[in-house]
Amino acid sequence: MATWRGFEAEAPEFAARVRARLDVHTHKTIATLRKDGSPRISGIECDVVDGELQFGAMWNSVKAVDLLRDPRFALHSGSDDPPGWHGDAKVAGTARAVTRESDEQGRYHLFTADITEAVLVALNDRGDKLVIESWHEGRGLARTER
Repeated sequence: MATWRGFEAEAPEFAARVRARLDVHTHKTIATLRKDGSPRISGIECDVVDGELQFGAMWNSVKAVDLLRDPRFALHSGSDDPPGWHGDAKVAGTARAVTRESDEQGRYHLFTADITEAVLVALNDRGDKLVIESWHEGRGLARTER
């Protein structure tokens, strides 16, 4: 599995555009899997630190418990409202847990991501078609217009 650094090394220009869309909004959404396999959507913040995509969760929160049980996740950048929509970024993969403790926050979960796919969705220059650009681990870059 690729770290953010590995994704960046394989597709630097695309990774920079994905990161730019992720950085537009502080708050993002993450999808995790509940114990019964149904999806859960939660708010989250993330950062790229030392070549690793990282996000945290309160100690034993349902989001953290989901990821500890089944590390698969999908992260969504958030969207601008039309007509100013400039596209969305999505990243999926698995989370690796690290327990942390700080004086200010107490005990919390920190997760680093192994990335299996990254996607950018936006309109083409004419604004009449959807452009889907993607990177998948082991397959590289692809682009579809429809």
